[in-house]
Amino acid sequence: MSETSIYVVKTTANQERAVANLIAQIARKEKYDIRSLLVPDVLKGYVLVESPAPEIVDQAIQGVPHARSVIKGASSFEEVEHFLTPKPAVTGITEGSVVELISGPFKGEMARVKRVDVTKEEITVELFEAMVPIPITVRGDHVRVLSKDEVQR
Repeated sequence: MSETSIYVVKTTANQERAVANLIAQIARKEKYDIRSLLVPDVLKGYVLVESPAPEIVDQAIQGVPHARSVIKGASSFEEVEHFLTPKPAVTGITEGSVVELISGPFKGEMARVKRVDVTKEEITVELFEAMVPIPITVRGDHVRVLSKDEVQR
């Protein structure tokens, strides 16, 4: 097995996924040695391509709309490794934050965060409109943070 490097393809912003899909189709059709494609959400305008040589990536992006160029030089796996680990859904949510529930039976309700469980990626909230304050545990990706500071109601 030959050693591979990771090359960066510059694309039009918000077209990263389309470019990656087209590169994958061309690589399959033309039998190019492209091992993997990565489209990190935090890296707008770029697609990471794993291949043994930059010439292969250059050939693969020929004629692909929105693929601009291959950036000179290769990246190591260690440089892109942090893109492979997902960040927890509860990042940025603190106790006392005001949130809006965006899914589930309480969709659209406003609530205050009472507890954050980072390991389970869950938060416990109390609804503002409820007659009796009942703590409700929801997943971290089911809420949208409205304000980080504690608002008195």
